[in-house]
Amino acid sequence: TWGNVSGISDDRKHLVIKASGVSYTHMQARHMVVVDLDGTVVEGDLRPSVDTPTHVLLYRHFEGIGGITHTHSRHATMFAQARLEIPCLGTTHADHFYGPVPVTRPLNEQEVAEAYEANTGKVIVERFVQLDPVAMPAVLVAGHAPFAWGPPAAKSVENAVALEAVAEMALGTKQLVADPPLLDSYVLERHFFRKHGPTAFYGQRG
Repeated sequence: TWGNVSGISDDRKHLVIKASGVSYTHMQARHMVVVDLDGTVVEGDLRPSVDTPTHVLLYRHFEGIGGITHTHSRHATMFAQARLEIPCLGTTHADHFYGPVPVTRPLNEQEVAEAYEANTGKVIVERFVQLDPVAMPAVLVAGHAPFAWGPPAAKSVENAVALEAVAEMALGTKQLVADPPLLDSYVLERHFFRKHGPTAFYGQRG
């Protein structure tokens, strides 16, 4: 139950999200909850994830995303707890994320007391004022854990898995070299854009 996944409808009027506290081991389609972009339940008998307000806010502000995955994966969460971005040290990272994975500022006491989950979305949106959420499909919430997203929900899960992998690699690299060199920008450009954007050529056509 450490986390949740959601997907938004094509008309961007409703999202489907995991029910609160239901184990992934026992989860079935009937455990999904449909809510509108005000966070109101429109279908389902269970309470939606407590993080629903975060998801709603991200869908409202990040038009290019269709699915969101929130995890507490071990190594990515370590970086979130340390309040450190994940540096781009190698090509595995560059294949998925265009530069260092950012970390938000911590929420203040008032933000937590008033509307914790909605304000979690707020600090993510705030952090992305000068970032493209399509090119950077993940973030670390300071003191909390990561969120990842993608065009459909399945891609958001894939990006969450990639995020955990590069976080573990970065941590291991830092154990070998205290201040490892960042990946050269021209290598980052080559690896990211051969898989993403209008000039991508990785994989098969059709």
